[in-house]
Amino acid sequence: MKTKVCLVGDSAVGKTSLIRRFVLNAFDDKYILTVGTNVCKKRLEVHFSEIDTEVVCDLMIWDIMGQKGFRDLLKTAYFYNVEGIIAVCDVTLSSTLFTLNDWIKSVHSIAGNVPVVLVANKVDLVDDSQFGQEDLSQIAKIYDSPYFFSSAKTGENVETVFQTLTERVAAEQLKKSEKIVVK
Repeated sequence: MKTKVCLVGDSAVGKTSLIRRFVLNAFDDKYILTVGTNVCKKRLEVHFSEIDTEVVCDLMIWDIMGQKGFRDLLKTAYFYNVEGIIAVCDVTLSSTLFTLNDWIKSVHSIAGNVPVVLVANKVDLVDDSQFGQEDLSQIAKIYDSPYFFSSAKTGENVETVFQTLTERVAAEQLKKSEKIVVK
């Protein structure tokens, strides 16, 4: 199964670092602005125990630049055919949490109601946190979405975030194909 997923969120929340940690198991603390988009690939397997089936997913992971003006200018091109979203905010900047709704709505306006996983990144900077679990869970409820606190620096929950989104996307794709029903 080939799957296009997007990481969205404001600039400097760690989208590129999360992808780098997931794909290469590496971290670089130098900030490099994403211009336009970067695309990476990784293969994941998902097991559906209720139907005893393995699905191999080839993820096309799109790293979308976080500048606000971008959403309106290029969203149609970048969000077309997206099948899942990782919406990323920075625990040290509460403003990045509150813009997640705008990012998710932008993707949903083009791609439809695709699965979402929320991620509060940079949990390694816990002493500088500006919001907590309750704040993130409120947004997660709106989108019926799981949420995680992660650190691209330490690797905490990075694999789990991508695995969770892949499972949700694969389940949706199987439902759409009407071949099987996944609960």
